[in-house]
Amino acid sequence: MRQNPERRTALVDAAIEVLADQGARGLTFRAVDQRAGVPTGTASNYFPNRDALLVQAGRRVFERLDPGPEVIGESLALPRTRASVDRLMHEMVGRITAYPSGQLAMLELRLESTRRPELRAILTEQIRANLQDNIDFHLDTAMPGDADTVVHLYLALNWLILERLTLPDLFDQARTDALITSLVTQLVPE
Repeated sequence: MRQNPERRTALVDAAIEVLADQGARGLTFRAVDQRAGVPTGTASNYFPNRDALLVQAGRRVFERLDPGPEVIGESLALPRTRASVDRLMHEMVGRITAYPSGQLAMLELRLESTRRPELRAILTEQIRANLQDNIDFHLDTAMPGDADTVVHLYLALNWLILERLTLPDLFDQARTDALITSLVTQLVPE
């Protein structure tokens, strides 16, 4: 396997774009090579099989959606109020919907995981860890609410994000913002 990390990342990013545009069935090494603008056969030099590429695409989406130290630092400086949770939820939905191909690729990976137990196990582990990180952050920073509050927000906002990405005319930005605030008001204690 090749060790050029920049090229590997470019191939995985191209795989994410292919997943978002063509679905899991369209994800071939040739399609990834074309999307990445590299010679045919390059992706097969970096990944032993399609499953490995699927797994790397899932990991990469989480890397790219990570809020980063600046957002985390800003979050830590916020007062521990419902309004702060509301602000954080707006930021999160904005960050995720700003990277639509990543979220659409994750939906494709989730669907593909229903047919691939190995992929399902990896995605389950990855998403469980991400959710636990969110719960831990919420509790460690003493934001209002408990672990269930975080899980309820996770479930509700994921579906709202899905609606924004797949049926963008269903809820415009103003309605989306109002729905986020309404969810926070209903789920997060004062």
